[in-house]
Amino acid sequence: MKFAKVMPTILGGALLLASVSSAAAAPISDSSIPFEAPYTSEESIQLTNNPDETIYNYLGQQEQFLNADVKGQLKIIKRSTDTSGVRHFRLKQYIKGVPVYGAEQTIHLDKNGAVTSALGDLPPIEEQAIPNDGVPAISAEDAIQAAEKEAASRIGELGAPELEPKAELNIYHHEEDGQTYLVYITEVNVLEPAPLRTKYFINALDGSIVSQFDIINFATGTGTGVLGDTKTLTTTQSGSTFQLKDTTRGNGIQTYSANNRSSLPGTLLTSSNNIWTDRAAVDAHAYAAATYDFYKNKFNRNGIDGNGLLIRSTVHYGSNYNNAFWNGAQIVFGDGDGSLFRAFSADLDVVGHELTHGVIEYTADLEYRNEPGALNEAFADIMGNTIESKNWLLGDDIYTPNIPGDALRSLSNPTLYDQPDKYSDRYTGTQDNGGVHINSGIINKAYYLAAQGGTHNGVTVSGIGRDKAVRIFYSTLVNYLTPTSKFAAAKTATIQAAKDLYGANSAEATAITKAYQAVGL
Repeated sequence: MKFAKVMPTILGGALLLASVSSAAAAPISDSSIPFEAPYTSEESIQLTNNPDETIYNYLGQQEQFLNADVKGQLKIIKRSTDTSGVRHFRLKQYIKGVPVYGAEQTIHLDKNGAVTSALGDLPPIEEQAIPNDGVPAISAEDAIQAAEKEAASRIGELGAPELEPKAELNIYHHEEDGQTYLVYITEVNVLEPAPLRTKYFINALDGSIVSQFDIINFATGTGTGVLGDTKTLTTTQSGSTFQLKDTTRGNGIQTYSANNRSSLPGTLLTSSNNIWTDRAAVDAHAYAAATYDFYKNKFNRNGIDGNGLLIRSTVHYGSNYNNAFWNGAQIVFGDGDGSLFRAFSADLDVVGHELTHGVIEYTADLEYRNEPGALNEAFADIMGNTIESKNWLLGDDIYTPNIPGDALRSLSNPTLYDQPDKYSDRYTGTQDNGGVHINSGIINKAYYLAAQGGTHNGVTVSGIGRDKAVRIFYSTLVNYLTPTSKFAAAKTATIQAAKDLYGANSAEATAITKAYQAVGL
């Protein structure tokens, strides 16, 4: 019997199978979201030998459509070139020298230096509407205290922070009330008295909370792994003992045990003979290495942040803890209760999913609520599933171990686990941060169709295979999407990524286009 009504919090804040019915809603088109489709202009773009100049010439022609003084407010914050020779640029908006939250543009130049597309979202903010001319009335420390006070009111006296608290001044356009605020953006990230990671937007004039949402990424979750398989591990010898520490990948992979307590990172695991019997630790260590290798070998990405960020994992967190999570600093695995879940490190796609949440933080940084949050979950699902490439299921090695064939999610058929597989069936309520765990099924289905092919909702897609599909979706994530991208933006961005990688009239671009059409986008 499948646990259809159980709500396990798993896979990166993601595989939460909420028992909330999807509310029917009309599909939207690309044109209904400002600036998500490539800009058009009757004027020719002046190409120069200086790509920065080309970009600003291009944006200058679109200034009437942008809510920005192009040269005065948009700054290039990142440049990269992919294997096809396409150059990618990310720009961020600043008003009065203060960054505008979520206001980013991605612009893309082909091999000849011509602009192929520009994607992003700049909120409608007038400079004169900036409160107090952009000058805060409270300090960053005051904002941090306000956030901590709210968090403590929910879970009790806070333990030590997992990440050093900081607050950044931003201009924030609140979509719900249409108002512009000067805010400090900060987060509370603790393990005690309960794991909590919440982002806060604190009014920089009076210390009130303008907005907040939870972003902790829960995963529902030689040596011998949990399932009895033998794995080869990279370890480090220190004197007469061996440490579960891999120094060959980036800045390292280290695996610890919390010893059924809740302090992190816990104790670095050691062995006297380099034969490892802690099965949860063996899997955590091996699967972190496999995830690092996937990103390095396929995309030449050096770890989570692209610069070899240390990957730290802790197993045996709590007692029979039915969860696992990425907290912005490391991955934490519970042992499960043996009935609903087994040890959470036992599934490669779970580990890959969680580490991908870190990759997302360092690239598109998709906001963890509503449609951007569902995209966040979907991209973590897609990468985790592809790293394992065993089937189209997620969490099948850890969920309900006594029920064969059960899983947490299905990319091929999201409806098996109470997720929508088309946009018109999306959940539009307020639970689950606006359906981040529920609506990811829509994008997952689009990815499956692009890779595998098939007919869905009357649209037939010719699959291009997992390898090409994942390259396109990865490029979409790291080069095109911005923090507030919605589903229509993801469609436009993924199609453009396919065109830039394989050609405007390629079978790959056609497959991506039809895959999104098949899910109602």
